[in-house]
Amino acid sequence: MRIDQRRLANGIDLAVLQIPGRPVANLEIRVFAGYAYEDERYLGVAHLVEETLSKGTARRDGRALNDAFDEIGATHASFTGRETLGFSSLCLPEFLPQTIALHGEMLSTPSFPDDACEVAVELALQSLSALQDDPSELTKKLIYAQAYGQPLGRHPLGERETLERTGREQIVAHWRRCFTPRRMQVAVAGAVDPTAVADQLEAAFSSLEASADSDEDEMCGLNIQFVPKYSHHEKELEQEQVALCFPGSSADDPDYYVQKVAIGILSGGMSGRLFTEVREKQGLVYWVGAWTDQPRVGGMVHVGASTTPENLDRTYETLIREVGRLADDLTQSELDRAIAGLVTRARTRGDVTRARAAEAVEDLFYYGRVIPTDEKLARISAVTIRDIRDYLAAHPRDRLSVVTLGPQKLANGRMA
Repeated sequence: MRIDQRRLANGIDLAVLQIPGRPVANLEIRVFAGYAYEDERYLGVAHLVEETLSKGTARRDGRALNDAFDEIGATHASFTGRETLGFSSLCLPEFLPQTIALHGEMLSTPSFPDDACEVAVELALQSLSALQDDPSELTKKLIYAQAYGQPLGRHPLGERETLERTGREQIVAHWRRCFTPRRMQVAVAGAVDPTAVADQLEAAFSSLEASADSDEDEMCGLNIQFVPKYSHHEKELEQEQVALCFPGSSADDPDYYVQKVAIGILSGGMSGRLFTEVREKQGLVYWVGAWTDQPRVGGMVHVGASTTPENLDRTYETLIREVGRLADDLTQSELDRAIAGLVTRARTRGDVTRARAAEAVEDLFYYGRVIPTDEKLARISAVTIRDIRDYLAAHPRDRLSVVTLGPQKLANGRMA
Protein backbone atom coordinates (compact mmCIF):
# COMPACT_ATOMS: atom_id res chain seq x y z
CA MET A 1 0.00 0.00 0.00
CA ARG A 2 1.31 3.43 -0.99
CA ILE A 3 0.36 6.58 0.96
CA ASP A 4 0.17 9.91 -0.82
CA GLN A 5 -0.50 12.96 1.34
CA ARG A 6 -0.85 16.54 0.17
CA ARG A 7 -2.58 19.82 0.91
CA LEU A 8 -4.66 20.97 -2.01
CA ALA A 9 -4.58 24.51 -3.35
CA ASN A 10 -8.01 25.19 -1.83
CA GLY A 11 -6.78 24.05 1.61
CA ILE A 12 -8.17 20.50 1.86
CA ASP A 13 -5.85 18.13 3.72
CA LEU A 14 -5.83 14.94 1.65
CA ALA A 15 -4.46 11.43 2.15
CA VAL A 16 -4.80 8.79 -0.57
CA LEU A 17 -4.09 5.15 0.20
CA GLN A 18 -3.42 3.24 -2.98
CA ILE A 19 -4.46 -0.38 -2.45
CA PRO A 20 -3.98 -2.26 -5.74
CA GLY A 21 -6.60 -4.80 -6.69
CA ARG A 22 -9.29 -3.57 -4.34
CA PRO A 23 -12.76 -3.90 -5.92
CA VAL A 24 -14.13 -0.85 -4.07
CA ALA A 25 -13.00 2.63 -3.11
CA ASN A 26 -13.88 4.50 0.08
CA LEU A 27 -14.18 8.24 0.62
CA GLU A 28 -13.97 9.74 4.12
CA ILE A 29 -14.53 13.45 4.73
CA ARG A 30 -14.20 15.21 8.06
CA VAL A 31 -15.18 18.85 8.55
CA PHE A 32 -14.24 20.79 11.67
CA ALA A 33 -17.86 21.63 12.37
CA GLY A 34 -18.73 19.40 15.34
CA TYR A 35 -20.77 20.36 18.37
CA ALA A 36 -17.77 21.78 20.23
CA TYR A 37 -17.78 24.62 17.67
CA GLU A 38 -21.43 25.56 18.06
CA ASP A 39 -22.71 28.94 19.15
CA GLU A 40 -23.57 28.25 22.79
CA ARG A 41 -27.00 29.82 22.24
CA TYR A 42 -27.88 27.11 19.70
CA LEU A 43 -26.46 23.87 21.05
CA GLY A 44 -27.47 20.96 18.86
CA VAL A 45 -27.14 22.92 15.63
CA ALA A 46 -24.22 20.80 14.33
CA HIS A 47 -26.44 17.71 14.47
CA LEU A 48 -29.17 19.63 12.66
CA VAL A 49 -26.72 20.62 9.91
CA GLU A 50 -25.72 16.97 9.45
CA GLU A 51 -29.37 15.88 9.32
CA THR A 52 -30.41 18.49 6.73
CA LEU A 53 -27.42 18.62 4.36
CA SER A 54 -28.75 15.70 2.34
CA LYS A 55 -32.31 17.06 2.07
CA GLY A 56 -31.62 19.07 -1.05
CA THR A 57 -29.08 21.12 -2.99
CA ALA A 58 -29.14 24.00 -5.42
CA ARG A 59 -29.60 21.42 -8.23
CA ARG A 60 -31.86 18.71 -6.79
CA ASP A 61 -34.17 17.89 -3.95
CA GLY A 62 -33.36 15.28 -1.34
CA ARG A 63 -34.97 12.38 -3.22
CA ALA A 64 -33.10 13.20 -6.41
CA LEU A 65 -29.83 13.43 -4.48
CA ASN A 66 -30.36 10.00 -2.93
CA ASP A 67 -31.33 8.62 -6.34
CA ALA A 68 -28.06 9.96 -7.76
CA PHE A 69 -26.08 8.00 -5.17
CA ASP A 70 -28.21 4.90 -5.76
CA GLU A 71 -27.71 5.07 -9.53
CA ILE A 72 -23.98 4.49 -9.11
CA GLY A 73 -24.38 2.06 -6.21
CA ALA A 74 -22.61 4.36 -3.78
CA THR A 75 -23.43 4.30 -0.08
CA HIS A 76 -23.41 7.53 1.87
CA ALA A 77 -23.51 8.00 5.62
CA SER A 78 -22.79 10.79 8.06
CA PHE A 79 -22.30 11.44 11.77
CA THR A 80 -22.00 14.31 14.20
CA GLY A 81 -18.84 14.22 16.28
CA ARG A 82 -17.47 16.41 19.03
CA GLU A 83 -15.04 18.28 16.79
CA THR A 84 -15.94 17.10 13.30
CA LEU A 85 -18.88 16.17 11.14
CA GLY A 86 -18.11 13.03 9.17
CA PHE A 87 -19.21 11.83 5.74
CA SER A 88 -18.43 8.40 4.35
CA SER A 89 -19.08 6.66 1.04
CA LEU A 90 -18.20 3.28 -0.42
CA CYS A 91 -18.36 2.84 -4.19
CA LEU A 92 -16.82 1.07 -7.17
CA PRO A 93 -13.53 2.73 -8.17
CA GLU A 94 -14.89 3.77 -11.55
CA PHE A 95 -17.65 5.75 -9.80
CA LEU A 96 -15.37 7.58 -7.38
CA PRO A 97 -15.36 10.81 -9.48
CA GLN A 98 -19.17 10.94 -9.41
CA THR A 99 -19.19 10.13 -5.68
CA ILE A 100 -16.79 12.97 -4.95
CA ALA A 101 -18.84 15.32 -7.14
CA LEU A 102 -22.06 14.41 -5.33
CA HIS A 103 -20.43 15.08 -1.96
CA GLY A 104 -19.14 18.37 -3.30
CA GLU A 105 -22.66 19.30 -4.36
CA MET A 106 -24.18 18.21 -1.05
CA LEU A 107 -21.65 19.96 1.19
CA SER A 108 -21.11 23.06 -0.94
CA THR A 109 -24.62 23.94 -2.13
CA PRO A 110 -27.18 22.62 0.37
CA SER A 111 -30.61 24.24 0.14
CA PHE A 112 -31.71 23.51 3.73
CA PRO A 113 -35.46 23.35 2.98
CA ASP A 114 -37.62 24.95 5.66
CA ASP A 115 -39.69 21.82 6.23
CA ALA A 116 -36.57 19.63 6.54
CA CYS A 117 -35.12 22.00 9.14
CA GLU A 118 -38.35 21.96 11.14
CA VAL A 119 -38.53 18.16 11.05
CA ALA A 120 -34.87 17.87 12.10
CA VAL A 121 -35.48 20.05 15.15
CA GLU A 122 -38.59 18.09 16.13
CA LEU A 123 -36.79 14.75 15.79
CA ALA A 124 -33.85 16.04 17.83
CA LEU A 125 -36.24 17.13 20.59
CA GLN A 126 -37.84 13.68 20.56
CA SER A 127 -34.43 12.00 20.75
CA LEU A 128 -33.44 14.24 23.63
CA SER A 129 -36.61 13.27 25.48
CA ALA A 130 -35.98 9.58 24.77
CA LEU A 131 -32.56 9.94 26.36
CA GLN A 132 -34.31 10.14 29.75
CA ASP A 133 -35.40 6.52 29.26
CA ASP A 134 -31.88 5.29 28.46
CA PRO A 135 -29.96 5.34 31.78
CA SER A 136 -26.65 4.26 30.25
CA GLU A 137 -26.60 7.00 27.61
CA LEU A 138 -27.95 9.57 30.04
CA THR A 139 -25.10 8.77 32.44
CA LYS A 140 -22.59 9.27 29.65
CA LYS A 141 -24.13 12.63 28.83
CA LEU A 142 -23.81 13.65 32.48
CA ILE A 143 -20.23 12.46 32.97
CA TYR A 144 -18.97 14.08 29.77
CA ALA A 145 -20.57 17.40 30.66
CA GLN A 146 -19.09 17.30 34.16
CA ALA A 147 -15.64 15.94 33.36
CA TYR A 148 -14.81 17.74 30.14
CA GLY A 149 -16.15 21.21 30.82
CA GLN A 150 -17.14 23.50 27.98
CA PRO A 151 -17.23 23.21 25.04
CA LEU A 152 -15.97 19.60 24.83
CA GLY A 153 -18.52 18.31 27.33
CA ARG A 154 -21.52 19.17 25.18
CA HIS A 155 -23.97 16.58 23.93
CA PRO A 156 -24.62 16.22 20.17
CA LEU A 157 -28.34 16.82 20.67
CA GLY A 158 -27.76 19.99 22.65
CA GLU A 159 -30.38 21.01 25.21
CA ARG A 160 -34.13 21.45 24.90
CA GLU A 161 -34.03 25.21 25.40
CA THR A 162 -31.31 25.69 22.77
CA LEU A 163 -32.99 23.41 20.24
CA GLU A 164 -36.27 25.24 20.64
CA ARG A 165 -34.66 28.52 19.60
CA THR A 166 -32.80 26.97 16.65
CA GLY A 167 -34.13 27.08 13.09
CA ARG A 168 -33.03 27.34 9.50
CA GLU A 169 -31.24 30.65 10.05
CA GLN A 170 -28.96 29.17 12.72
CA ILE A 171 -28.41 25.96 10.71
CA VAL A 172 -27.29 27.96 7.67
CA ALA A 173 -25.07 30.18 9.83
CA HIS A 174 -23.23 27.17 11.31
CA TRP A 175 -22.77 25.63 7.87
CA ARG A 176 -21.55 28.90 6.37
CA ARG A 177 -19.01 29.48 9.13
CA CYS A 178 -17.60 25.95 9.36
CA PHE A 179 -17.87 24.41 5.91
CA THR A 180 -14.73 25.74 4.26
CA PRO A 181 -12.03 23.76 2.42
CA ARG A 182 -9.39 24.61 5.01
CA ARG A 183 -11.50 22.93 7.70
CA MET A 184 -11.71 19.69 5.70
CA GLN A 185 -9.68 16.52 5.97
CA VAL A 186 -10.23 13.82 3.37
CA ALA A 187 -8.98 10.26 3.00
CA VAL A 188 -9.54 7.98 0.01
CA ALA A 189 -8.56 4.31 -0.13
CA GLY A 190 -8.64 1.87 -3.02
CA ALA A 191 -7.15 1.27 -6.44
CA VAL A 192 -7.18 4.98 -7.27
CA ASP A 193 -4.85 7.61 -8.70
CA PRO A 194 -3.87 10.30 -6.12
CA THR A 195 -3.48 13.09 -8.65
CA ALA A 196 -6.87 12.36 -10.20
CA VAL A 197 -8.48 12.29 -6.76
CA ALA A 198 -6.88 15.63 -5.89
CA ASP A 199 -8.16 17.19 -9.12
CA GLN A 200 -11.65 15.82 -8.50
CA LEU A 201 -11.76 17.26 -4.98
CA GLU A 202 -10.52 20.65 -6.21
CA ALA A 203 -13.29 20.72 -8.79
CA ALA A 204 -16.00 19.42 -6.45
CA PHE A 205 -15.37 22.06 -3.80
CA SER A 206 -14.42 24.95 -6.06
CA SER A 207 -17.52 26.92 -5.08
CA LEU A 208 -16.87 26.55 -1.35
CA GLU A 209 -14.98 29.56 -0.08
CA ALA A 210 -13.59 30.45 3.32
CA SER A 211 -16.04 32.32 5.51
CA ALA A 212 -15.03 35.61 7.03
CA ASP A 213 -16.36 34.28 10.35
CA SER A 214 -14.42 31.01 10.22
CA ASP A 215 -11.75 30.70 12.91
CA GLU A 216 -9.28 28.19 11.52
CA ASP A 217 -7.25 28.29 14.75
CA GLU A 218 -10.05 26.14 16.20
CA MET A 219 -8.61 23.23 14.25
CA CYS A 220 -5.62 23.18 16.61
CA GLY A 221 -7.87 21.48 19.15
CA LEU A 222 -9.81 22.44 22.26
CA ASN A 223 -8.64 21.67 25.78
CA ILE A 224 -10.49 19.59 28.36
CA GLN A 225 -11.38 21.69 31.41
CA PHE A 226 -11.16 18.83 33.91
CA VAL A 227 -12.42 19.47 37.47
CA PRO A 228 -12.56 16.62 40.03
CA LYS A 229 -16.14 16.35 41.24
CA TYR A 230 -18.81 13.92 42.42
CA SER A 231 -22.46 14.45 41.54
CA HIS A 232 -25.52 12.30 42.08
CA HIS A 233 -28.61 12.53 39.89
CA GLU A 234 -31.74 11.20 41.53
CA LYS A 235 -33.87 9.00 39.28
CA GLU A 236 -36.32 6.20 39.98
CA LEU A 237 -34.53 3.19 38.51
CA GLU A 238 -34.14 -0.45 39.45
CA GLN A 239 -30.46 -0.28 38.55
CA GLU A 240 -27.86 2.22 39.67
CA GLN A 241 -25.51 3.70 37.09
CA VAL A 242 -22.00 4.71 38.11
CA ALA A 243 -19.40 6.34 35.88
CA LEU A 244 -15.96 7.67 36.71
CA CYS A 245 -13.12 9.09 34.71
CA PHE A 246 -9.68 10.63 35.06
CA PRO A 247 -7.23 12.32 32.68
CA GLY A 248 -5.39 9.88 30.45
CA SER A 249 -3.08 10.21 27.47
CA SER A 250 -3.67 12.22 24.33
CA ALA A 251 -3.33 10.42 21.01
CA ASP A 252 0.12 11.89 20.43
CA ASP A 253 1.52 11.01 23.88
CA PRO A 254 4.29 8.37 23.95
CA ASP A 255 2.24 6.26 26.37
CA TYR A 256 -0.97 6.35 24.30
CA TYR A 257 -0.43 2.78 23.13
CA VAL A 258 0.33 1.67 26.70
CA GLN A 259 -3.05 3.11 27.63
CA LYS A 260 -4.74 1.11 24.85
CA VAL A 261 -3.22 -2.10 26.18
CA ALA A 262 -4.22 -1.25 29.76
CA ILE A 263 -7.83 -0.77 28.66
CA GLY A 264 -7.62 -4.05 26.75
CA ILE A 265 -6.57 -5.82 29.95
CA LEU A 266 -9.40 -4.25 31.91
CA SER A 267 -12.18 -4.52 29.35
CA GLY A 268 -11.05 -6.79 26.53
CA GLY A 269 -14.15 -8.94 26.29
CA MET A 270 -15.10 -11.77 28.63
CA SER A 271 -11.45 -12.29 29.62
CA GLY A 272 -11.06 -8.68 30.76
CA ARG A 273 -10.44 -8.11 34.43
CA LEU A 274 -13.52 -6.01 35.02
CA PHE A 275 -15.82 -8.67 33.57
CA THR A 276 -14.19 -11.59 35.37
CA GLU A 277 -13.55 -9.92 38.72
CA VAL A 278 -16.51 -7.57 39.12
CA ARG A 279 -19.25 -9.44 37.31
CA GLU A 280 -18.37 -13.14 37.25
CA LYS A 281 -16.59 -13.61 40.58
CA GLN A 282 -18.41 -11.08 42.76
CA GLY A 283 -21.71 -10.76 40.87
CA LEU A 284 -21.84 -7.04 41.57
CA VAL A 285 -22.91 -5.67 38.20
CA TYR A 286 -25.22 -6.17 35.25
CA TRP A 287 -22.71 -4.45 32.99
CA VAL A 288 -19.18 -3.14 33.43
CA GLY A 289 -16.62 -1.67 31.04
CA ALA A 290 -13.70 0.68 30.51
CA TRP A 291 -12.86 2.83 27.52
CA THR A 292 -10.85 5.85 26.47
CA ASP A 293 -12.02 8.98 24.74
CA GLN A 294 -9.72 11.17 22.66
CA PRO A 295 -10.50 14.73 21.71
CA ARG A 296 -7.86 16.21 19.41
CA VAL A 297 -6.08 17.54 22.50
CA GLY A 298 -5.95 15.46 25.67
CA GLY A 299 -7.63 12.21 26.58
CA MET A 300 -9.77 10.61 29.26
CA VAL A 301 -10.07 7.15 30.77
CA HIS A 302 -13.62 6.05 31.62
CA VAL A 303 -14.89 3.20 33.78
CA GLY A 304 -18.59 2.50 34.17
CA ALA A 305 -20.99 -0.05 35.57
CA SER A 306 -24.65 -0.81 36.19
CA THR A 307 -25.40 -2.33 39.59
CA THR A 308 -28.05 -2.53 42.30
CA PRO A 309 -28.48 0.43 44.66
CA GLU A 310 -27.40 -1.66 47.65
CA ASN A 311 -24.18 -2.69 45.88
CA LEU A 312 -23.25 0.81 44.68
CA ASP A 313 -20.48 1.56 47.19
CA ARG A 314 -18.93 -1.89 46.94
CA THR A 315 -19.03 -1.72 43.13
CA TYR A 316 -17.40 1.70 43.09
CA GLU A 317 -14.62 0.60 45.43
CA THR A 318 -14.04 -2.52 43.35
CA LEU A 319 -13.76 -0.54 40.11
CA ILE A 320 -11.11 1.72 41.65
CA ARG A 321 -9.25 -1.23 43.08
CA GLU A 322 -9.22 -3.21 39.84
CA VAL A 323 -7.69 -0.33 37.89
CA GLY A 324 -4.96 0.18 40.48
CA ARG A 325 -4.33 -3.55 40.91
CA LEU A 326 -2.85 -3.74 37.41
CA ALA A 327 0.34 -2.28 38.86
CA ASP A 328 0.58 -5.05 41.45
CA ASP A 329 -0.26 -8.41 39.92
CA LEU A 330 -0.45 -8.10 36.14
CA THR A 331 0.80 -11.30 34.52
CA GLN A 332 2.60 -11.73 31.23
CA SER A 333 -0.18 -14.00 29.94
CA GLU A 334 -2.78 -11.27 30.58
CA LEU A 335 -0.61 -8.73 28.82
CA ASP A 336 -0.03 -11.05 25.85
CA ARG A 337 -3.76 -11.80 25.58
CA ALA A 338 -4.68 -8.12 25.55
CA ILE A 339 -2.05 -7.30 22.92
CA ALA A 340 -3.16 -10.23 20.76
CA GLY A 341 -6.75 -9.03 20.95
CA LEU A 342 -5.85 -5.50 19.87
CA VAL A 343 -3.68 -6.71 17.01
CA THR A 344 -6.29 -9.20 15.80
CA ARG A 345 -9.08 -6.64 15.81
CA ALA A 346 -6.92 -4.17 13.91
CA ARG A 347 -6.06 -6.80 11.29
CA THR A 348 -9.57 -8.13 10.78
CA ARG A 349 -11.97 -5.24 11.36
CA GLY A 350 -14.67 -4.92 8.73
CA ASP A 351 -14.06 -4.06 5.12
CA VAL A 352 -10.35 -3.48 4.56
CA THR A 353 -10.82 -0.50 2.26
CA ARG A 354 -13.30 1.29 4.51
CA ALA A 355 -11.27 0.57 7.64
CA ARG A 356 -8.06 1.90 6.09
CA ALA A 357 -9.71 5.10 4.87
CA ALA A 358 -11.32 5.73 8.27
CA GLU A 359 -8.03 5.08 10.02
CA ALA A 360 -6.20 7.43 7.66
CA VAL A 361 -8.59 10.35 8.22
CA GLU A 362 -8.34 9.78 11.99
CA ASP A 363 -4.57 10.01 11.66
CA LEU A 364 -4.91 13.32 9.84
CA PHE A 365 -7.09 14.54 12.69
CA TYR A 366 -4.73 13.51 15.49
CA TYR A 367 -1.26 13.60 13.95
CA GLY A 368 -1.47 15.56 10.72
CA ARG A 369 -0.05 12.56 8.88
CA VAL A 370 -0.97 8.97 8.14
CA ILE A 371 0.82 6.44 10.34
CA PRO A 372 1.13 2.95 8.82
CA THR A 373 -0.88 0.29 10.65
CA ASP A 374 2.21 -1.87 11.11
CA GLU A 375 3.92 0.97 12.96
CA LYS A 376 0.98 1.32 15.36
CA LEU A 377 0.78 -2.42 15.98
CA ALA A 378 4.52 -2.56 16.62
CA ARG A 379 4.07 0.04 19.37
CA ILE A 380 1.26 -1.99 20.89
CA SER A 381 3.25 -5.21 20.73
CA ALA A 382 6.22 -3.56 22.45
CA VAL A 383 4.26 -2.69 25.62
CA THR A 384 5.66 -4.34 28.77
CA ILE A 385 4.41 -4.88 32.31
CA ARG A 386 6.80 -2.14 33.43
CA ASP A 387 5.18 0.24 30.92
CA ILE A 388 1.75 -0.47 32.42
CA ARG A 389 3.05 0.21 35.92
CA ASP A 390 4.73 3.44 34.84
CA TYR A 391 1.54 4.56 33.10
CA LEU A 392 -0.59 3.97 36.21
CA ALA A 393 1.95 5.86 38.33
CA ALA A 394 1.88 8.79 35.90
CA HIS A 395 -1.95 8.85 35.86
CA PRO A 396 -3.08 8.57 39.50
CA ARG A 397 -6.74 8.07 40.38
CA ASP A 398 -6.77 10.60 43.20
CA ARG A 399 -8.53 13.20 41.02
CA LEU A 400 -11.73 11.72 39.65
CA SER A 401 -14.90 12.93 38.05
CA VAL A 402 -17.74 10.68 39.22
CA VAL A 403 -21.43 10.53 38.38
CA THR A 404 -24.10 8.26 39.83
CA LEU A 405 -27.63 8.02 38.44
CA GLY A 406 -30.42 6.28 40.33
CA PRO A 407 -32.04 6.14 43.76
CA GLN A 408 -28.81 5.81 45.78
CA LYS A 409 -25.79 8.09 46.15
CA LEU A 410 -22.26 7.13 47.16
CA ALA A 411 -21.63 7.14 50.91
CA ASN A 412 -19.97 10.38 52.05
CA GLY A 413 -19.75 11.65 48.45
CA ARG A 414 -16.48 9.79 47.93
CA MET A 415 -14.38 10.18 44.79
CA ALA A 416 -11.39 7.97 45.66
